[in-house]
Amino acid sequence: MYRPSLTLLAASLMLATGFACAKDAPTTIPASAVQTAEQLRDKALHDDTAYKVVEGLTTEIGARLAGGVNDERGRDWMIAKFKALGFDKVYTEQVTYPLWVRRSEHGAIVAPFPQPLTLIALGYSPATPKGGLTAEVVQFASLDALKAADPASVKGKIVYIGERMQRHKDGLDYGRIGSPIRVQGPVLAQAKGAAGYLLRSAGTDAQSRTPHTGVTGFTDPTKAIPAAALSNPDADQLERVLASGKPVTVKLDLDCGIEGQYTGANVIGEITGSKYPDQVIAIGGHLDSWDPGTGAIDDGAGVAIAVGAAKVIHDLPQRPDRTIRVIAFANEEMGLWGGRAYAEKHAAEVGKFQLGTESDFGAGPIWQMTASVKPEARGAIAQIAKVLAPIGVSYDTKKPGGGGSDLSQMHGKGMAALTLMQDGTYYFDWHHTANDTLDKIDPKQLAQNVAVYAVFSYMAAQADGDFGSAPNAFAHDGADD
Repeated sequence: MYRPSLTLLAASLMLATGFACAKDAPTTIPASAVQTAEQLRDKALHDDTAYKVVEGLTTEIGARLAGGVNDERGRDWMIAKFKALGFDKVYTEQVTYPLWVRRSEHGAIVAPFPQPLTLIALGYSPATPKGGLTAEVVQFASLDALKAADPASVKGKIVYIGERMQRHKDGLDYGRIGSPIRVQGPVLAQAKGAAGYLLRSAGTDAQSRTPHTGVTGFTDPTKAIPAAALSNPDADQLERVLASGKPVTVKLDLDCGIEGQYTGANVIGEITGSKYPDQVIAIGGHLDSWDPGTGAIDDGAGVAIAVGAAKVIHDLPQRPDRTIRVIAFANEEMGLWGGRAYAEKHAAEVGKFQLGTESDFGAGPIWQMTASVKPEARGAIAQIAKVLAPIGVSYDTKKPGGGGSDLSQMHGKGMAALTLMQDGTYYFDWHHTANDTLDKIDPKQLAQNVAVYAVFSYMAAQADGDFGSAPNAFAHDGADD
């Protein structure tokens, strides 16, 4: 048996200790990079690239329903825009998903007081039978009330839930009330034997007769029931009629449904790193939108913010050390299809993702940053926070980062991630409606977002050390953006 000498053993221990120290060494950002980041921040606040991007996308393309008439046009537009702005590498990655089609939707109270209802079909809703669906309405105060209901009280009826969202800066009620009622409610109603489903729109525009669409949780078309959202005033009207104590009958006539599959693509543009080109800072937004509006705040703004941030970094005299990758994701709205496809494709490379997050909450100013990084990188995050503090961004050291909507999927694979929380006080007035249009974007607030993304992306690209990305590295933090 070979026995190493004491000298060799000591040397081996020193090398092992040295490697351990190197691995655990704090991640820091050089002073020169901090200074450049401050300059980028100030420049981005006066740069209009992002506004021009979202203006062009919403004007030249408009609504971008996944698989719809503008899907391919939107992708081609995005590819051309990346190239026109000088991105070093532009490419696509295919994403396949069910093709849901909307043609028309109508609704009305038939009895006891006949009158039309303003509503909109929800994603993955099937069509009503020819001639429409007419049934009695049964009301529930909440999703929990529906869960507790006797199926006999639901069978053959149209279930209605009218719980109302309130405004919050962080959009709290969407995750607590709006989204669960829209996504889980129809599935639960179907399981209890309902013939159809209605909800009060997941929105905060109490006086606007504009319904909010969005996806349901149906995954099996053979088990789906017609589902639609009422505008807030129409939900109020239905509730007044229900309060009369008389049986209320509603007719739904929805022409929509899944028609096979469609193959779209994530569109990706890169500013190639000069020192570590295979290490990536991932930013982006989703290119698709719902069809009533023009997809300005959801999520043309997010794509534009990422593009604008990458462009100001691109215009520096020297390329960043690591690659800045902007991803315009496909079909986020119908179930994170682009994000999930991207994460599956790149899961084995997660260790090469330095840091990432996506913008998908409108264009209000960013007011808070949170992070999921290794402990040794907390100091670097604090350095980033210090550069962002002058433009109104605080750093909550106790909350995890989720990576945003689509990039939450890469975070789930182990990518170190931030959450950059925008002011969403009025976001759900327009979210998923015909009012999601360019006039809702304040160019100065949009530029503040660009400055934040440019600062964090550049500083992460220049960091001495990494932020802890590795397979399943953050499974413990439970972050869900």
